[in-house]
Amino acid sequence: MQRIAWDQFFLAQSHLISSRSTCTRLMVGATIVRDKRIIAGGYNGSIAGGDHCSEEGCYVVEGHCIRTIHAEMNAILQCAKFGASTDHAEMYVTHFPCVACCKSIIQAGIKAVYYAKDYKNHPYAIELFERAGVEVKKVPFDEHVLSNTAQIEQTVIQTVQEVLQQEDIPQETITHLEAKLKEQFLK
Repeated sequence: MQRIAWDQFFLAQSHLISSRSTCTRLMVGATIVRDKRIIAGGYNGSIAGGDHCSEEGCYVVEGHCIRTIHAEMNAILQCAKFGASTDHAEMYVTHFPCVACCKSIIQAGIKAVYYAKDYKNHPYAIELFERAGVEVKKVPFDEHVLSNTAQIEQTVIQTVQEVLQQEDIPQETITHLEAKLKEQFLK
């Protein structure tokens, strides 16, 4: 069985973390990684003990909810709170960071940002990342990695292959059936 790629593994973590978001406008998750080890995670929501948008509604000023702390900032602040260095770390985030988070990411010494979805990608954030030498890459997230469906499908295909080979069926027929199974399961 094939192991999940590192970028998909860390993006899966960010998507899982985003499920804790209390924002009703967009659920975002961020994971900070150093040397292939997760050192922090954050989601967008209010301050600890504060009112949540999901319960009290958004507090919108000039088109922005000011009640929430963004996922990227929450992850960086978690590192600060617990004494984990972010220097030369990587961040995996569900959506492209806003300008304020971009500046915090740069100041935290994070060397790379991998994001799954575009979201109001501001040209100034892109410019700042480039000037600071932060690698920014869109990595589409394969949502299948959050379920074991792919693993089950692969097991079914392997089992059918084994049974067919034991039944003395011509290789051409086995190859055709394998292709049909993969076509159905591994879309």
